Amino acid sequence: MRSITTFDLQYAHRFYGFQGEAQYLHGHTGVLTIEVEDTVNEGVSMVYPCNEIQKVAWDVLKNFDHALVLREDDPLLPAILDVYEKQGIKNGHPQNKMKGEAFKTPLATAYPDCRLVVTKETMTVEGMIKIVYDLLKEKLNIAKITFTSGVNAGSAEFDTKNDIERCPLCGISLNEEGVCPKCGYKKQ
Repeated sequence: MRSITTFDLQYAHRFYGFQGEAQYLHGHTGVLTIEVEDTVNEGVSMVYPCNEIQKVAWDVLKNFDHALVLREDDPLLPAILDVYEKQGIKNGHPQNKMKGEAFKTPLATAYPDCRLVVTKETMTVEGMIKIVYDLLKEKLNIAKITFTSGVNAGSAEFDTKNDIERCPLCGISLNEEGVCPKCGYKKQ
């Protein structure tokens, strides 16, 4: 069985090296759908609570929302960082409250203080799916990710091999100590 959760993301990017208007910086709204597959948890009669999928995924995804996403070799990147430095926002602004945890993977690096994600490859719907799967594959049993942005859409299906221990009372993942972070249940 599957639980399905959807996220709306707004971001700006460009297709560096693309011939045509997509080479200019432009904004997009994207819809990311994550399908989590697992057995039904008898304690809560559901696969995985959708609101908990949202919490787990949003910790990572909020780095992309209202962010600038650029490829690591984009010549705009140093200029943008210079402007951020001159404006005093490179290391964050007190009003920037919606920050995810910084991350660095082979596919992308998030700089949440300045709302910037630097990617290894051009930000396409397929690229976003790869990045999101890489960031969440150990936290959720992801069966499918779909990402649409404008008229572009892509999806990928994945084998769900994780055996994630879940709370019999809430259905969410237990932490490393076998404790439910939501209700405090402790694995015996």
